[in-house]
Amino acid sequence: MNYEKIVTLYDTAAHASQARRSLEGAGFPASEISTLTSAVLNMSADKLSDLVIWRHLFGREIDQREATAYARVVGDGGSVLTVRVPESDVAKALAILNTQRAIDLQHGALQEGVVSASAPTAPTEPAATLAEDAASGEEILGLAEEKLEIGKRVVREGTTRIRRFVVETPVEQEITLHEEHVRVIRRVISKPESGRNIDWAEKTLEIDETIEEPVITKSAHLTEEVVIQRESANQVKTVREKVRRQQVEVEHIPGAEPTVKK
Repeated sequence: MNYEKIVTLYDTAAHASQARRSLEGAGFPASEISTLTSAVLNMSADKLSDLVIWRHLFGREIDQREATAYARVVGDGGSVLTVRVPESDVAKALAILNTQRAIDLQHGALQEGVVSASAPTAPTEPAATLAEDAASGEEILGLAEEKLEIGKRVVREGTTRIRRFVVETPVEQEITLHEEHVRVIRRVISKPESGRNIDWAEKTLEIDETIEEPVITKSAHLTEEVVIQRESANQVKTVREKVRRQQVEVEHIPGAEPTVKK
């Protein structure tokens, strides 16, 4: 990803601070924003006009006209705000910076007498301008690294089903049953008795006959209990996984040796 550095002049530190807050509120990282004031630079007016200083800060494309304008603004209590943004966000950053009363570089230079009104002027620039990044020839190669994050989830390992049901088991037991029956016996009298009173009345006898039969009754009794409990336990398990990390290897490949003609 290519980056651009935007340089903006403000007549007061308060305007620069407001612009910085607006940039951070729009999502630009604070680490990519810097503000230069006379207190930060701690230089005399002569040194502030030194072109080498501003080229060191903003790149070799800075000319003497711009360096003098930066020095005058900072020397009068103003601020220079710089922000490094991706190329895709340049327009967004410029729109934010130009809403905070930024100083037009060309107009400010004319007012300060840095360039004359008769001198040819460059096309009108926005107050916030792009500066050549001091590291404009850099190629950035990002190196990523994975970090292992282990969480936990509950899964069903199985189900324990407990079902109560009835089974029938044949049983047998011996029992003695009593019976009573009537047996009629007729006997012949060998010596009849004469003169005995004989009852000539009709008579009926009824004698009950009985038998015993089994009577089955059942009674239920609790013989045992089944207790169902949940048991929990913790175990330490070692999770083995691989994480990836990008590394860089620098190899210098020399050019071909020149051929010496004899």
